[in-house]
Amino acid sequence: MNIKRNILLNPGPSTTTDTVKLAQVVPDICPREREFAGMMKGIREDLVRIVHGKQEEYTAVLFCGSGTINIDICLNSLLPAGKKILILNNGAYSTRAAEVCAYYGMPHVDLKFPIDELPDLKQAEDVLKSGEIALVYTTHNETGTGILNPIREIGALAHRYGALFVVDTTSTYAMRPINVYEDNIDFCMASAQKGIMAMAGLSFIVGRRAAIEASKDYPKRSYYCNLYLQYDFFEKTGEMHFTPPVQTIYAAKQALKEYFAEGEAAKWARHTRVFEAIHRGLAELGFRNVIKRELQAGLVVSAIYPDDPNWDFGKVHDYCYERGFTIYPGKISTTNTFRLCALGAIDEKDIEDFFAVFREALERTGVTIPVVYRGGGKA
Repeated sequence: MNIKRNILLNPGPSTTTDTVKLAQVVPDICPREREFAGMMKGIREDLVRIVHGKQEEYTAVLFCGSGTINIDICLNSLLPAGKKILILNNGAYSTRAAEVCAYYGMPHVDLKFPIDELPDLKQAEDVLKSGEIALVYTTHNETGTGILNPIREIGALAHRYGALFVVDTTSTYAMRPINVYEDNIDFCMASAQKGIMAMAGLSFIVGRRAAIEASKDYPKRSYYCNLYLQYDFFEKTGEMHFTPPVQTIYAAKQALKEYFAEGEAAKWARHTRVFEAIHRGLAELGFRNVIKRELQAGLVVSAIYPDDPNWDFGKVHDYCYERGFTIYPGKISTTNTFRLCALGAIDEKDIEDFFAVFREALERTGVTIPVVYRGGGKA
């Protein structure tokens, strides 16, 4: 089968291999068959292995949905009565967590920081000293900007005050090396279309079994999105409580096989090559970053729109898209940006090819190269 290869530089879904795409073409099967349940058991174990968890201590729970379903599930399922959630919020995806808390009416502290700065752990500790916090939540890589939060330090702080640490690793899991013990993580999460480079529609939470089992007696805020309910059904039957995305799970199985064949270190080295190539290409054209380089996660580069009357993101996007490259607008309310991401089954050569097309797009639309910024001349 001849499948056109597109290079997706958006923050997910990511570019996939043909073998992952074709893994979805399988004989029809009822997901209640033992064969299918056995396959999901293997996937769950592999997802724990990726973050170096011990199977007797950590487990993976699968859900149908995008990455936001994981945020919803962890927050609504893991908060005991009479306690609060502390959200360390310096970006769009931690803001989303605060919105989930507000929607359910869950007591929480939304501790906000500038989107281009790391959280102030002294302020976090002042909140934790109240003794009211049961769960500390943040995002590892704020995908809207590319900033990397200090999860190891945040997790240690949470544990010092007896709180669980839940971290949104949607855009780092299976890319940046993560170790749940060294990073002090109780729960992390991702979606199949991100780091494992599979298909959208399958998400998963990796977390401590003991904490999930304790949550059985917590207030119930959702039926479909309850972590214990799904975990318990998996443990008793090997199946999802409700109908799983069958073909998507076959693709995930193949993607995990390819993840382990490439290896954690080699995969991270490849993403790093791509990230460095993105930076080189932007620098040659004069683009500025939103986030200081030393604070970036190594996976997302957020570039500021140039001050040029001819700059038109839509036209540049369309020119690149027609030639097989996808770029994506930023997620910062105060600054016009676009993002280039080092996710997916791509390598350095793909980025070099992209920048040849991107430069053409700028030239065709009359944008000055190197690009110009007010107040600082050429970047």
